[in-house]
Amino acid sequence: MRILLSKPPIRMGRILALFSQEAQLVKALRKEDPKAQRQLYDKYSHRMLALCFRYVCDDMAAEDVMVEGFLRVFEKINQFSGEGSFEGWIRRIMVNESLGYLRKQKRILEDNISDEANNIPDYTHADQNLETEELMALIEALPVGYRTVFNLYAIEGYAHIEIAQMMGITESTSKSQLHRARALLQKMVAEWENGYKKKVDYEKASC
Repeated sequence: MRILLSKPPIRMGRILALFSQEAQLVKALRKEDPKAQRQLYDKYSHRMLALCFRYVCDDMAAEDVMVEGFLRVFEKINQFSGEGSFEGWIRRIMVNESLGYLRKQKRILEDNISDEANNIPDYTHADQNLETEELMALIEALPVGYRTVFNLYAIEGYAHIEIAQMMGITESTSKSQLHRARALLQKMVAEWENGYKKKVDYEKASC
């Protein structure tokens, strides 16, 4: 009696193909293949530019940082063990390049943090009318030290001990900056909501 084996789900096949393609790409990058380098750049440049901009907040500077980051990726490709996410490994390099840029510009504050957010009330929610792009714009408006810690913790997912090591600050300073960043961001969101509601009320009254 012949037993017919069912084919694996298409999705699993695609996942396996993806892993295979990534492994081949890494192998080609280790050989300094220009086509592989171009393929990597085309695949990740848009996401990495957005990442760098979140820290640098300047279009031209963010692009320069991103390019330097890719050069670093090509230089250090042999250090990628193949374990874990390849994109995550690239993102860490881009984050380090962004922090390096801020450090050179002397824009990362250490223990001499401003107390401007110390007494800000803790707003507990953000209105659903606030779109992602608008929220990102508010994050960009945070002071550099607050914004950097907020991005590292809330968006990239680093722990405070890692942030402290990356930024050359104490763990308590990282926690303090995050607390103040959240408080200041919540205040900015509340102010945005008030402006939005006034705009809606005005439009309704004009109808």
